[in-house]
Amino acid sequence: MKYTRLGSSGLRIPRLALGTMTYGSPTSQVPAWGAFAWEEAAPFYRQAVELGITFWDTANVYSEGASEELTGRAMREFSTREEIVLATKLHFRMHDGPGGQGLSRKAVMEQIDASLRRLGTDYVDLYQIHRFDPATPIEETMEALHDVVKAGKARYLGASAMHAWQFATMQHAADLGGWTRFVSMQDQYSLLYREEEREMMGLLAHQGVGAIPYSPLAKGRVARPWATATSRSGNDPVADATFVDADKGVVDAVEHVAAERGVPMSQVALAWVLRNPVVSAPIVGATKPRHLADASAAVDLELSSDEVQALEEHYAVREPKGF
Repeated sequence: MKYTRLGSSGLRIPRLALGTMTYGSPTSQVPAWGAFAWEEAAPFYRQAVELGITFWDTANVYSEGASEELTGRAMREFSTREEIVLATKLHFRMHDGPGGQGLSRKAVMEQIDASLRRLGTDYVDLYQIHRFDPATPIEETMEALHDVVKAGKARYLGASAMHAWQFATMQHAADLGGWTRFVSMQDQYSLLYREEEREMMGLLAHQGVGAIPYSPLAKGRVARPWATATSRSGNDPVADATFVDADKGVVDAVEHVAAERGVPMSQVALAWVLRNPVVSAPIVGATKPRHLADASAAVDLELSSDEVQALEEHYAVREPKGF
């Protein structure tokens, strides 16, 4: 596995991150299509360690905390705390109390402690805000996150899925207050969703912030021929609202390049994401043994300029979503 720095920070990470949203509780509401319990999830954590994918991303809301519990267990059983770069997130509703959601000082302090208990550790490497919170003053959020870092409960801070102006405003507030800045942005980015190229990618490059994109395979749409259905098809309202019929041209191009190369479509699509210099480590979920192996191989796949042109030429511009 190749390694890089997370943006301009000193944190060394592998070029891929393991996304753990699909590991937790089969009866969970997040994700909507269910999740793997420990017996099904454990082999993927173990395989990730074997492949050198030791950057693991979870969130408090995934399976109502069960994903964090499984991730912490896997870290202890298959690796060590020192070997794993552990990331989690807060924002979405965990309970009805005043600290159960959002980015208020009360929520930040309550949710970091709850996440650490579930993970079974006294710190996370990367603590991320899952969304922007318009109901809380930015200064309140940034100072609270700074205090989490100074208390030793998080080493670095990250953000996710917001407008570029919101992210710039939060970074500016951190500078004015002398507080800890974000070093990463977890945004949606793939061959079928390139709207982050409008403003966010340029901002990240300017500020030395590393992108750790979620859904780099467009929720699996670019990893299989256009007409192929899966158990997730029709059960993911986010995907259904994001992708359009015009995307068929992009998927067909991925299928063609993959056939010419003799590799899975997922390798081609992921290699395209990895070639963006702002991207530090795409977040890859896995539900089949081949998924992580294919993703690992994509790190070494170099696309030609002609292949890149073929993959990009059919892109359909759309309204930004997911904020």
